[in-house]
Amino acid sequence: MLLLVEEQHYLDLDEEGMTAFLRRAKRGRGFPLPIDATSFELLSHLNLLEEDKPTHAAMLLFGKQPQRFVMSSEVKCAHFHGTEVAKPIPSYQVYKGTLFSLVDQAIDFVMSKINLWVGTREGGAEVPVAYEIPQEVVAEAIVNAVAHRDYDSNGSVQVMLFADRLEIWNPGGLPPSLTLEKLRHPHGSVPRNPLLAEPLYLTKYIERMGTGTGDMIRSCREVGLPEPEFSISDGFKTTIWRKSSSMTGQVTGQVTGQVDPWIERVLRACELKGELKSIELQEIAGIRHRETFQRNYLDQLLRDELIERTIPDKPKSRLQKYRLSKKGKILLEDLSKNKK
Repeated sequence: MLLLVEEQHYLDLDEEGMTAFLRRAKRGRGFPLPIDATSFELLSHLNLLEEDKPTHAAMLLFGKQPQRFVMSSEVKCAHFHGTEVAKPIPSYQVYKGTLFSLVDQAIDFVMSKINLWVGTREGGAEVPVAYEIPQEVVAEAIVNAVAHRDYDSNGSVQVMLFADRLEIWNPGGLPPSLTLEKLRHPHGSVPRNPLLAEPLYLTKYIERMGTGTGDMIRSCREVGLPEPEFSISDGFKTTIWRKSSSMTGQVTGQVTGQVDPWIERVLRACELKGELKSIELQEIAGIRHRETFQRNYLDQLLRDELIERTIPDKPKSRLQKYRLSKKGKILLEDLSKNKK
């Protein structure tokens, strides 16, 4: 139940986030409200007010600190190099923020750590690239978990990447009208949280046709992956299988030890190109959102001294680029030796 709590009020809302939503919804779905609509007008239109006050649902979508009101709405992401949960966990993140931000950050977490195939220029000027798991499959599974979870539960959405599979778990089961078998075929759209589903639809995170799971199955088939599995285990779990180890020989992102694939991709690009802009590194890493990339990825490379700024005394210069450091060169040499 995403209802009112007394301390919620309009000062807890992120005005910039609401304006960004209005722009995206208007551009993507022809949303009728103007860009300069007030907070009250927007929340009223989306049925996110109770007694003229923002509800929990409003805070999850547009709050400055959504987890202050629904603590379990955070998303936990973990990456394991093996096929079982084992400590120490090589990479673990707990993401907070609005539902839009949670989805974006969780998708970026997965895409930065899975393998990337790079083709040749035979078909044109650009080199074709493809992730081992299609991004739309990862996105659909994560959006479903966030949108359709049980927000009365104290559990959080969990995204766990293993060597052989990706598992996404959320508290709550299926609506009574849906079964696991129906998910594999065309079915009606039955959102658990319709007040959350509508804004996600307006910003094109989801559709309202009940085709999402079917699209996931089809996309996996098209790239030669086994069909995703759906199960009920103290909640709802989606399992997406990765390419078997025998098929990863040509994956440029495949590395040994504790180095994530996105790190090697970025370092190899710097080695090849010499100097690259932040936006170019972001694209190579496979991260969709600039702020997420700079905060969680670029800063890590700089902190670990794997790359360095070309203008170190002016870190925010518009002319700033990045190049491979001595430490980065040593790491690439070690990775190359390990592959021989």
